[in-house]
Amino acid sequence: MPIEVVHLTHCYSEGSALKTVALNDVSFRVEDGEFVGIVGHTGSGKSTLVQHLNGLLKPSSGQVLIDGEDLNGEHVNRRALRQRIGLVFQYPEYQLFEETVAKDIAFGPKNQGLSAEEITDRVRYAMDCVRLDYDKYAERSPFELSGGQMRRVAIAGVLAMRPSVLILDEPTAGLDPRGRDRILSMLEELHAKEHVTMLMVSHSMDDIARLADRLVVMSEGKIKAVGTPREIFAQRDMMTSVGLDVPEVSRLCALLREKGYDLPADLYLPEELKEHLLRLWKEGSAC
Repeated sequence: MPIEVVHLTHCYSEGSALKTVALNDVSFRVEDGEFVGIVGHTGSGKSTLVQHLNGLLKPSSGQVLIDGEDLNGEHVNRRALRQRIGLVFQYPEYQLFEETVAKDIAFGPKNQGLSAEEITDRVRYAMDCVRLDYDKYAERSPFELSGGQMRRVAIAGVLAMRPSVLILDEPTAGLDPRGRDRILSMLEELHAKEHVTMLMVSHSMDDIARLADRLVVMSEGKIKAVGTPREIFAQRDMMTSVGLDVPEVSRLCALLREKGYDLPADLYLPEELKEHLLRLWKEGSAC
């Protein structure tokens, strides 16, 4: 299900002295099944942008087209469109409230008026997606779980709605390295198996480098650049100019090039760096 953002502008406190332009003439397209990373410094407009993509915010001007339909069109069924787009906020575990994991995950499907059998199937499906064993965790209180497990329960609650598009705002924020890796592995597997269109907002360039097919770089409410991770991370000066860094591997490659290692400027994945260093070592031309 493709998403197209067309000349989107959003102003807070419009018509007052406190007017703030959060998005300014933003346009880009997300293809069906694509994984797009949205990056930018704090205040660049990332969160405001993703809240337009499922209709939580209405643009001051411009359009958000979901599968060709204007999400804010006069005669569009906004509720039906929004149900196809799952949005996971930062720290979604703060929104858990039911007494068991299964009941919390079932909340959305129940509101869709599904049968009890279909709801149970949805809960099992969603728990499998986030790697939580149904028999072990379904009847437990979500508040007895670890922070990473609670976040996976919250994500499962969105997945149980079977969205065609999944939008995640900083899904690994505040997690320890183990919890972070589990969330990223889960998203990687979900995207590969289910071909769900995904958009992920993140401050971590290493997380984005691992998952994204394409990046949207934002600065001061505008799009600074759009491209593949390889194209974007090769532009370190541009990234620095908008308050961002590049992945750890890109930084290491830059240091190695300064030391005389013949490495391409667009390396950003650990496996790639390893492969190039082994080749240089075998050729005896590392320096």
